[in-house]
Amino acid sequence: MSVAPLPAVDFTQWGPIEIKPLTKINKLTGQFLHRNWVTIPHVTQFDEADITDLEDFRKSMVDEYKDKNIKITMVTFLMKAVVSALKQYPRFNSSLDATGENLILKSYYNIGVAVDTSEGLVVPVVRDVERKTLVEIAVELGEISLKARDKKLKPADMQGGCFTISSLGGIGGTKFTPIVNAPEVAILGASRSKMQPVWNGKTFEPRLILPLSLSYDHRVIDGADGARFTSFLSRVLSDTRRLLL
Repeated sequence: MSVAPLPAVDFTQWGPIEIKPLTKINKLTGQFLHRNWVTIPHVTQFDEADITDLEDFRKSMVDEYKDKNIKITMVTFLMKAVVSALKQYPRFNSSLDATGENLILKSYYNIGVAVDTSEGLVVPVVRDVERKTLVEIAVELGEISLKARDKKLKPADMQGGCFTISSLGGIGGTKFTPIVNAPEVAILGASRSKMQPVWNGKTFEPRLILPLSLSYDHRVIDGADGARFTSFLSRVLSDTRRLLL
């Protein structure tokens, strides 16, 4: 598949400009995302999760582990919840082979997390998330995120992922359409949570709602399974006990 190149434009005819070269990461990421967007038929579905109780639990863990310099973020819980959903819906933990005729189902759960750095976007991978406690995940996530921002990631740190999480909660926004991180077949976007009035059957009560955006490869996953995945994930996040299952 070929795409016509963009035309050269002399922008100086309209005013002063500045030329700023892209970083190496910018260029590599751009090529990778362009290929994925062009070759993968994307679908993005949106859902919400009531994380009121989960956030209370997270804050209690923050207080418990702050003296140990362990940062307990919502991404830690998202990683654990995603593994539960991947076990329930194995097609999301798969890849197409090179021929596109066979599905490779994985029995391990390595979760990539998008990290915003001064040089651009990178996706380090936390391995074997299903075998680790929330605290162990939080520690490793903190370490690998620091390596990313200090430009100390090795290629092996960004390989072997099964599923990627992109969280913009610390920045803002409500919904977005993340691009699948091939050879994975799905990616979860999380936006900023906010308090909303929710009807409980008798009255409205304030609940903390997390917007979820799930993009997936439509060659592997159909809309019904996409909806089942996000609905299941929402239930897990809404009931802290489910994270222990």
